[in-house]
Amino acid sequence: MNSFPAGGIAVVIGASGGIGNAIANALDASGHFLEVVRFSRSGTPALDITSAPSIEQAAAGIAARDGKLRVVFDATGFLHDDEFTPEKSWTQIDPDHMQKSFAVNAVGPALLMKHSLPLLAPDGKSVFATLSAKVGSISDNQLGGWYAYRAAKAALNQIVRTAAIELKRRKPNAICVALHPGTVATGLTGPFAKTGLHVQTPEVAAAQLLTAIDALRPGDSGGFLDRFGQPLPW
Repeated sequence: MNSFPAGGIAVVIGASGGIGNAIANALDASGHFLEVVRFSRSGTPALDITSAPSIEQAAAGIAARDGKLRVVFDATGFLHDDEFTPEKSWTQIDPDHMQKSFAVNAVGPALLMKHSLPLLAPDGKSVFATLSAKVGSISDNQLGGWYAYRAAKAALNQIVRTAAIELKRRKPNAICVALHPGTVATGLTGPFAKTGLHVQTPEVAAAQLLTAIDALRPGDSGGFLDRFGQPLPW
């Protein structure tokens, strides 16, 4: 993470999940940051991505810390649970499923941007990165299905793009991006990993994502990128 000024604060939201935990551990191991702050629903204070007050409280806690905010990594996301699974047909579209997907995958990250982008260091490089998904690409959609997840991630990509435009006016050195991590062996994607599909460990995915973040420049802000930092189609 040598592209960032030494010291400063890195924040990981969703740090109890597979990718989030691996990202936080890797940031700690880099020794480049004064502090790595981990937030999750099970942490103290708890941060629930669907709760605006908890996001605001977390941001206030970050603002009160010593050190400049250099990295915010949002590793939250929702694909399935005991009640909802990805739709195979429009006959399975359910309003409650759609609302939950948008709440976690789009509205929550938007609120993170609202409260954390103003806190990014005004000088030197700083990055807000959120996990999107290639299935959120509209032009790349060849298979259909997965209505709620696809639509919510497409919305997230638009939110990132829009926030990046405003961020550039306020903090020209700050970067806001959406990242596709590939298929990672976590509870989110595990049940849907097809035979023959390349599945990475969270540790490998974290290393690749952080290498991509380290290579980012202000001109990359607003981008939708894969884990190698390469642009993905909108």
